[in-house]
Amino acid sequence: MVRLGFTLSLVLLAASCTRVPEERPVGVVTEVRPPLGLPPVPVPSDNPITRETIALGRKLFHDRKLSMNDTVSCASCHNPRAGFADGMKTSLGIDGKTGTRNAPTVLNAAYASIQFWDGRAASLEEQSAGPISNPLEMNQGHDVCVAKLEADPTYQAEFKKAFGPGPITIGKVQKAIASFERTLLSGNSSFDRFEFGGDKSALSPAAVRGLAIFKDRKRGNCVTCHTIDKAHALFTDGKFHNLGVGVNSEGELTDLGRYDQTKVDADKGAFKTPTLRNVSKTAPYMHDGSLKTLRQVVDFYAGGGNSNDHLDKDIKSLNLSASERDDLVAFLESLTGEMPPDAK
Repeated sequence: MVRLGFTLSLVLLAASCTRVPEERPVGVVTEVRPPLGLPPVPVPSDNPITRETIALGRKLFHDRKLSMNDTVSCASCHNPRAGFADGMKTSLGIDGKTGTRNAPTVLNAAYASIQFWDGRAASLEEQSAGPISNPLEMNQGHDVCVAKLEADPTYQAEFKKAFGPGPITIGKVQKAIASFERTLLSGNSSFDRFEFGGDKSALSPAAVRGLAIFKDRKRGNCVTCHTIDKAHALFTDGKFHNLGVGVNSEGELTDLGRYDQTKVDADKGAFKTPTLRNVSKTAPYMHDGSLKTLRQVVDFYAGGGNSNDHLDKDIKSLNLSASERDDLVAFLESLTGEMPPDAK
């Protein structure tokens, strides 16, 4: 028993010596106050938002050093001047390589429990590292990225200020970028002032009619997936749906979406519901950027999407007149909110 206890003690000692040091921020914790129309921001316990990680994350977000040849940054595809999207059908990465999907906005991404069109990342932290190593995006190994940052004395000082003594790691890079992204909130739109602020003059008559169609289960039925709650509205259910986007002339899905992650047949061609906030600023639309205008999006839904074996049960043809479709577009345009301060 004594020998066994001694051996166990040695094992525990060895484990404690090899344990990865905690990468928790050490700066001044700060509260991110959501604008009108948005709920409190969820923050993971191991990555509290601090002034220091926000500042560091902002710098990293805009730094092209994160790419292999210093030409692409996070902001290249999530441009503050383009609603934190890029206005491209599918994004361009390093050396002009073309990606396979449209870049979604990162505005209000803090509220998404899983990230990417196919949900392959479980958090903002996990998401932030993906594009760095993706060969079609930044194409830079995480070890190379860290080495480049370590060679910069300014970054050394900023990481120490944000996380305390210790080497720069990809985990710290992820946490800093995620903290910055949790400040990228946009609300207080005309819709928010009308719906949650009590200002009944905030929406035009056309937008008011469009809101009614949007909520009506027998007409637009948009609210089924693009949710509106009593005190706030994220305009997404965070779930995955097959609309038939990307079906080719033979009726085959060109991108299997969520299925690639789950291998569940029902998930074939299903993609995460995007938020509609600031949607008028983030064209083109759908995961493949195939629809250029909001009117085309409304017409696509009115037509019942594209038929395929896994079409979502809630996608049905809508009997909407031309003027009703115009009203829906007017409502969608009312979802443009205020840009977050100090985002650039």
